[in-house]
Amino acid sequence: MQNIQSKIASLNWESITESMHQNGFAIITNVLNNEQCEDLKLDYDNPSLYRKTVVMERYRFGLGEYKYFNYPLPDLIRTIRTSVYPKLAPIANAWMKALNINTVFPQTHEKLLEECHANNQLKATVLILKYGQSGFNTLHQDLYGDVYFPIQIVLFLNEPDEDFTGGEFVLTQQTPRAQSKAIVLKPKKGDILVFTTNFRPVKGTKGYYRVNMKHGVSEIHSGERHTLGIIFHDALN
Repeated sequence: MQNIQSKIASLNWESITESMHQNGFAIITNVLNNEQCEDLKLDYDNPSLYRKTVVMERYRFGLGEYKYFNYPLPDLIRTIRTSVYPKLAPIANAWMKALNINTVFPQTHEKLLEECHANNQLKATVLILKYGQSGFNTLHQDLYGDVYFPIQIVLFLNEPDEDFTGGEFVLTQQTPRAQSKAIVLKPKKGDILVFTTNFRPVKGTKGYYRVNMKHGVSEIHSGERHTLGIIFHDALN
């Protein structure tokens, strides 16, 4: 996995950090190659990799299906998770400081998982999602327990407008005492989207204030769409 580690290390993290501070998200292009995307999609049908399958319409989460990986994670996913986290921890800590929240995230992913496990959050939260025609995902946040990291990533495994149409990634930003703002994104196959899990600071005239954010997926008009979500904290169940 040296190639993916080297690629992650060589990314322009200064620019990514600036985008996270300004917008609450950043698109990193061409991180995964075509073979890696196809391998991850093929793994969707390997039941030994997963601990739980969720049919979304059963819970009114949307229309589609997703599967939670079990530990140990596949090497590629584990490497991305442990390599990206240290780049995001300083961003998360800057947000906590700006909002006067008394939380400091550790610099390594291993230490974050130790905090999760001390809170009985033991289950893997990495998941792969599959949507067909008419599929969608309602607006939500991925928290899973009292210990949670405020940033997560999504790996895009299909090419929009070739493999599927529709299916844009949607973020909503709820500014206090104002209407919600919708942000619609269309990353390409192999891209990674970094975005806030639940809230971020925004600078106002009297200092920083908190804006809450949710994410979802708009309706798929045709084709099939796969993504892989990497959440850095573990879950209670």
